Amino acid sequence: MSDNAKDDIVIPFSVEPLAVRGRVVRLGDTISAILDRHHYPDAVSRVVGEAAALTVLLGSALKFEGQFQLQTKTDGPVDMIVIDFHTPDCIRAYARFDKEAIAKLGNGPHTTADVIGRGILGMTVDQGSDMNRYQGIVSLQGTGFEEAAQEYFDKSEQLQTKVRLAVAESVTGGARQFCAGGLMVQYLPSSTDKLRLEDPEALAAGEGAELWDEANALVSTIEDHELVDPNLPSEQLLYRLFHERGVVAFPGQTIREACTCSEERVLSMIQQFSATDAETLLDDDGQINVSCEFCSRQYHFKPEDIGISIPKA
Repeated sequence: MSDNAKDDIVIPFSVEPLAVRGRVVRLGDTISAILDRHHYPDAVSRVVGEAAALTVLLGSALKFEGQFQLQTKTDGPVDMIVIDFHTPDCIRAYARFDKEAIAKLGNGPHTTADVIGRGILGMTVDQGSDMNRYQGIVSLQGTGFEEAAQEYFDKSEQLQTKVRLAVAESVTGGARQFCAGGLMVQYLPSSTDKLRLEDPEALAAGEGAELWDEANALVSTIEDHELVDPNLPSEQLLYRLFHERGVVAFPGQTIREACTCSEERVLSMIQQFSATDAETLLDDDGQINVSCEFCSRQYHFKPEDIGISIPKA
């Protein structure tokens, strides 16, 4: 966690009078560490920051040990983004982009859709090798991550959802510092509320729709700077939005940047190749050299290290 206690934390909350629940996230040192390591251009950093904030909002809802992955495959200057969230608190990320296409965008401002283009957004939940993986896919057709997430929950989960995301950059002493923030709220009436709202009189009065409309309208008032303002704690933002209805913020979960790669995992992956395929991985130095896309750590293996015989040319 950063020195600023308001950063690198996700906080669940509920507003029972509106039958909504959600989470708010603020990433400071965590997202800066990821972006600084890769030296991404500003346009790339911003979309990766948004994707990371969304991934934490979604992944932190998992109640079991596992992994949530968000991945894009698109035709824009940034044609791939991969964000991994390992419960309860670890995130890693990387992006693939066309340098010339990014340069042609200029200094902006640019929308997220301008940078990622059109394609698909996939969200995968992995509970381990003994459990089936779950994957949901939503189309990205000139939309950003906010709209895509809302569409996914509306169509796949039939949950009315509102998402707000923002990224900001500051320069202190010549060093860049990024901050990413996000808030998600969903209409999740309790069993008692559902029965009440199914009552003919309540239906006639449109009570359920009115509750969601009010929550949606309140979240829509959030300005980008409020999600990333270092002087505005997340709890204060929630109070600002929902104090008239009464909001309850639950204990938060700190978030940290960490990669799950290891020599053992990389070695295990290489050992799955046949001798013929492994031979194609040999570099000029006679070794198999692997670089982790997420953390840039380098791994080097000699043929004998992987336990198979690779004939040399």
